[in-house]
Parts: sequence; structure tokens; C-alpha cells
Amino acid sequence: MHRRSILVLSLFAASLISSTTHADVSEVRKSVFRITTTMQAPDFRAPWNPGNIGRGVGAGFLISNGRIMTNAHVVSDARFVEIEREGDSKKYTAAVAFIANDCDLAVLDVLDPSFRKGLKELELGGIPALESDVTALGYPIGGEHLSVTRGVVSRIDYQLFSHSGVDSHLAIQIDAAINPGNSGGPVVQDNKVVGVAFQGYSGDIAQNVGYMIPTPVIRRFLQDISDGTYDKYVDLAITTFHLLNPAHRQALGLADGDDRGVYVSSVMPGGSGDGFIKAGDVLLTIDGLPIAGDSTVMLDGERVEMSEVVERKFKGDKIEFGLLRDRREMKSTLELKTAWPYLIQAFAYGERPRFVIEGGLVFQPLNRNLMLTYNFDDLQTRYHYNYFVTDNLFVERPEIVVLASFLPDPVNAYLSPLRGTVVDTINGQKIRRLEDVRDAFAAKTDTYIIKLLGQGRPIVLERAALDAARERIRSRYSLPAESYLGDKDEPAAAPAPVKTASN
Repeated sequence: MHRRSILVLSLFAASLISSTTHADVSEVRKSVFRITTTMQAPDFRAPWNPGNIGRGVGAGFLISNGRIMTNAHVVSDARFVEIEREGDSKKYTAAVAFIANDCDLAVLDVLDPSFRKGLKELELGGIPALESDVTALGYPIGGEHLSVTRGVVSRIDYQLFSHSGVDSHLAIQIDAAINPGNSGGPVVQDNKVVGVAFQGYSGDIAQNVGYMIPTPVIRRFLQDISDGTYDKYVDLAITTFHLLNPAHRQALGLADGDDRGVYVSSVMPGGSGDGFIKAGDVLLTIDGLPIAGDSTVMLDGERVEMSEVVERKFKGDKIEFGLLRDRREMKSTLELKTAWPYLIQAFAYGERPRFVIEGGLVFQPLNRNLMLTYNFDDLQTRYHYNYFVTDNLFVERPEIVVLASFLPDPVNAYLSPLRGTVVDTINGQKIRRLEDVRDAFAAKTDTYIIKLLGQGRPIVLERAALDAARERIRSRYSLPAESYLGDKDEPAAAPAPVKTASN
């Protein structure tokens, strides 16, 4: 199987083609816009640099309060955003008001109030029926003029949202071709928005498959930002597996004829379920809804995954479970929150890379952006990246700090084979966060001993040699600073990498 055949591309939105009857979208099309974004993607290989500048094209549409909705990936890392109306030669400047990288949605404010004159705010509809016709509007292939195309709803299911790379939400599959530039454009039915085109499959196995973000996800995003902040999605932070084997169900004490129950296989320490749900519990109900053995519930007349109940909740909301523990039924109510450890494997946006440089050694926290930059092959590094959540490695190390690269200098000669290794201790101090590296080198001592996981020999650096090399290294490599630890360290923050529909 060719990997490119199954690669999901969030920057390619659906251009829909079918032989269905043309729908009148003349009123809708006036409220669909071309978005051109100039973004700056920082260089994780040289994190002290501001990064390269790129350009991308997408689409958006007018919603309530005169704002424009689009995909997060259309405006991630934006430095300048321009909006163009169909039939209007003027270009309008916009600002990103809210962005949700976990569900690939964003809202923009247009700075010129005359922009909204004569435009109609589009209304959100419901979830379209299977095999029903929908119409997509946008600017595929970076076109200058609006494109109106059609397709058929073929599946409603949970899908991985490729913009973040780790989040899965409800998505609607459309039996359609894929073209770049439609990202952020509305998919309409009966002149109501039923989705936002956002990703599709690329390659020669999955043909004519596109996806749109449905209105339940859109409404949740809009409700979340109604208080002026975006709190992100919450997560139970547990893993479960289906209970469909009769012998297993009997062994757990489930009654014959009762098809309820999913088995809890793990609970993340510090997560929403920690202290309320235990590994080995059987979840029977969620907010009063019976959970079937395949982890589905009946919600709004449809059978959906249990996680859809959680998807509709917000940070701080409570959720009640009926469960079976040690063959005894009981109830447990927990408060929902985000599960931050998963972010190590999510693409980062809107964040300047953090780093500490000492003696030409570049220390950085491990995340998906850094992993893709270097593709580290050290086994300890790959283990800590891949099993950070499942093996609860975050409990001991909230950040995995790696010796990412070197700025060659006599002070670090012969150390290049240690590139890409996990930093364990510096002078006996456990390195749990990047700040620990800074603090360890700030301590006044004659010698620094750096121990790396899986390495038989430590790195030994003399303070006198480090002091002598400091200005030499800064001058040679034009370093503006030797560290950046976040916004508290420096107010300016540059964004992280993003691909665009024009790539």
C-alpha cells in the first residue's frame, strides 16, 4: 500500500461533482469570500530565527455578528489576512478573532465595517441525510472566481482531523473529488450551511472522497467562544474496549440479556476520569443514556459513539456515569477538562519554538513538529514520543527535553553522535522541563555533567570553556539570544509551521 494513497490532507477541501439538479445558491454565494493568508512558519531546526514566509488561499463565509468563518488551517500562523468579495475589486484586511486548531475552525473580524454592506449572514442547518445532495462553494485550485459544485452525502462518522493530527470529531464524508482552495468554504443544503469543507484523501486508492465539518462541531465552537475565550475540547482521558464476548460479559457479572457495558482498560493520571473511574470498571450509562457493548448510545434519535456525549460538553461541565465495579452497580460524577499530554503528538501552531543553547548544544522539548523536523532515530527518544501518554511517561517528565542539535564549535567537538537523545540529568538534577536545563546551567560550578538516557557516557563540559565559547558561538551563528522559554521570557511569539492550499 502506498502511504500517499491514504494520506489525509486538511488543506485540500472538497470540490463536489455530480449530476444532481442545480440548487439556487445565488443568495448564498454573495456571502462566500476568498481568503489570502500570509503566514510565517518558524524554523524548528534553527528556533532562534523568525521563520520563513509563505502564502495560502482558502475560503470563508459570513456568519452572525458580521464575522467570517473558515478553517483554522487557512489562517494558522497568519501575519496578514486579506478578504475578497465576489465581484468587488477591493481587498479587505481581516484579523483572526478566534482559532480552534483541535477542530480546524476559525473566526475572523474584518476591520472595515463597510465590508458587510449588502451581505446576508448565512444560517446554520442540521446534519444532512445520507444520500442527500449538498452544494459546496469556494475557490478551488486557487481560482480568482467563486466555484459552485455538488456532491452526495455518503457517510457520517468520526474522523481524524489532520490539522491537529491527534483530534477526532464528527465529520461528514462526501462522495466527491478533492481540490485545493475550497478549505473553509460552506457546504449548503436548502440555502443553509450544513458543513465547512476541510479535508480529503489524496492518492490512487481512495477516490472522490472529501470531508466537511458538520454543524454540531461548528455550533460547539461558536458556543465555546461566546465568553471571549476558546477553552478547547475536553476528554475523558480513559481507554475502553467493546464487550461483545458473552463469556467475558458473564465473567464481569453482566446479566444475560443486558447488552450494556464497555470495559475501562486504562485511566490517565490527572485526567478527567482519574479518581472517579478505575481500570476494570464497566461503564453502563453516560448522563442516563445506556452504553451498548460496542460503545454506542442513542442520541437525538441516532446511534452514535459514546464520545459524542462528551464532545458536546465544555471545560468544567460535569458528566455522570453508571458503572459496574467489582460486580456492584454504582454512580460516579466527574468534571471534564482537557488532556494536555496528548499535545506532544499534535501539530503546534501559533507558538514560537522554545529552546536553550549552552556551549553550542541546542536543547528543545520534544513534540510532533520537532520530531518531523529531525526524524530522530534514537530508541529512547522514539519510545518517549510514542508512549508518552500510554505509558504515563508524562508523570515523571511533563516535557521530554532532547539534545536536538549542535552548533559546531571546539567546545562540543566529538559530541555530534549524541544528537537527538533524551536529557536525563544535569549534575544530578532531573530534567523534567526545559526550564530545568536553564536552571542547571545557571548554577555556579566548575563542571557540568549531562547524562542522556540510553547512553553509556555522559557529556562533560567545563564552565571556563563554556564562558570562553559563549560570544564566539553567538557571533558565528548570529544568535539573538541563547534561550527562549515562552511568552514570559519574551513578549513576541512567532507561529509554528503550516501548509497551505497553494503548497
